[in-house]
Amino acid sequence: RAAAAELSAIIKGARILFIGGAGSIGFQTLRTVAHFSPKALHVVDHNENALAEMVRTLRSSGQPLRVDDLLTMPIDYGGEPFRLWLKAQPQPYDHVLNFAALKHVRSEKDPYSILAMLDTNVLKLARLSKQLADHAGLKRLFCVSTDKAANPSSMMGATKRLMEHAMFSPTLDWSEKLSITSARFANVAFSNGSLLQSWSNRLALRQPMACPEGCRRFFVALPESGHLCTLAGMMGETGNIMVPALDPEDHLMLLQDVAGWFLEAQGLAPHYTHNEAEATSRVEELAAKGRWPVLLTPLDTAGEKPYEEFVGANESVHPTRWGSLCRVPYLAPVDPASFPALLDDLTAIMASDGDCPLTGNDLKAAISRVEESFAQTHVVSSC
Repeated sequence: RAAAAELSAIIKGARILFIGGAGSIGFQTLRTVAHFSPKALHVVDHNENALAEMVRTLRSSGQPLRVDDLLTMPIDYGGEPFRLWLKAQPQPYDHVLNFAALKHVRSEKDPYSILAMLDTNVLKLARLSKQLADHAGLKRLFCVSTDKAANPSSMMGATKRLMEHAMFSPTLDWSEKLSITSARFANVAFSNGSLLQSWSNRLALRQPMACPEGCRRFFVALPESGHLCTLAGMMGETGNIMVPALDPEDHLMLLQDVAGWFLEAQGLAPHYTHNEAEATSRVEELAAKGRWPVLLTPLDTAGEKPYEEFVGANESVHPTRWGSLCRVPYLAPVDPASFPALLDDLTAIMASDGDCPLTGNDLKAAISRVEESFAQTHVVSSC
């Protein structure tokens, strides 16, 4: 509320492009932004079902949509249809907010899935810099990052750290007049693909819940994620990454405790077990007694951290005028030439005929030339 007047002055009458805007966090941010009467909200997302559901939700909300021009486009922001569509727009955008991402750490078991993460999280953003180079009226660019980009231990976290380099790199085609910001934050409770959403699904399907043991996480609510991204995207200080002002001692939560609280909210008590056969075979028996099986699993997913952090090694954190948010100034690679060299290498891999087999170690080595510590911090799956 404290920033409402300033946000209104920035957003009212503006033309805004949301990339990946049909996802949980993108849509929550869009709903926040729409409250301030932009002239145009154009939403690009390759998930056409999610776009349709987004429109249904907006129409069914019971609140008037304060937008003159709402447009949804089921296209991939890295493809040729998007390039042609963007070029055909009669007016430039004032703000571009990018939420497109491949964001699951489990995807790194396959080198081609890692390559897809690098394509979505890095290469497509680099291409976007060229496509927006002639948009003279563009004022702000925002891309959502992740806590896993701080001291990355997973390929996903590393690709999002590389995304931060793509945002702030002086070697790309971003205008010098463009304000560029990002945000790292914690798990968004009940967002698409989240653990809490999976627990809701397990209950609906009469299946046991699963929970990594000894794992601690920060959580923010879906509306909070939209508020954070709106502040970071529209009012954040250029060259900075916004992070929540959360204290590990006070705010890190043990996931098995969260699982218990979740079940209590459903009128159930948790039955913790390490035995998968017991968990799957006793669902109905336990449910009849007001209990639900929770399978505690080892923390052995590749790159999965036992705790979360928002600030990487050698980065500094500074307060903002909002007590709930801090800012982390962008820290460039030690070798400034390493990132453009990586982009060239990845582009060559994408254009190759595939005769040389691609391995995860090849991609890890390429990433480590930019993020030198990743060679040591990367955690390989024990599975």
